[in-house]
Amino acid sequence: MEKNNHKEQENKTPSKMARLAWPKAKYGVIIAIIIIVVVNLIYYKDIIKSFF
Repeated sequence: MEKNNHKEQENKTPSKMARLAWPKAKYGVIIAIIIIVVVNLIYYKDIIKSFF
């Protein structure tokens, strides 16, 4: 009985975090890729312009 009770408590979201709307993981990956691409475009814009 004690093992089941511990398992249920382990999977519960903390009460303060439960009220937040968490985005899906795939959206986080897409946003991270977009940020990386934008930062690289800004950082390397002179090199990219030299190709054209």
